Amino acid sequence: MPGLNTAPNIANADDFYAALLALHEGHSKEESDAINARLILILANHIGDGEILKQALEAARKDMP
Repeated sequence: MPGLNTAPNIANADDFYAALLALHEGHSKEESDAINARLILILANHIGDGEILKQALEAARKDMP
């Protein structure tokens, strides 16, 4: 099974980014954090592969202090 794909892979990425920003408009920092947490859990559930999710966690932590 292939590993985590970190190469650009989103069709119409600019449209997705605009929709993501719009999702947060008018929300407080706390509300936006909750939206992000729900989105992460929804996408993690969709992926469903524990090894891929582990690789994603490691990639997110990479280069962080």
